[in-house]
Amino acid sequence: MSPFTSALVTALSLYALAGAIVALAFVTAGLRAVLPADTPVTIGARILFVPGAAALWPLVLRRWLRAPR
Repeated sequence: MSPFTSALVTALSLYALAGAIVALAFVTAGLRAVLPADTPVTIGARILFVPGAAALWPLVLRRWLRAPR
């Protein structure tokens, strides 16, 4: 495997790992901070949020950190 391919695979793996960590933390703790108050969030809705939050984790993390507490 060429050094470029190895670096690319490593970078994508780290991105996916960070995405999985942020997505799981977001759907368990951060979803309430981002959504309007008293918005019901079912288990099914949380499951549907996981792939999107994992793929777009930099945007999700930024919005979560900027949300009022």
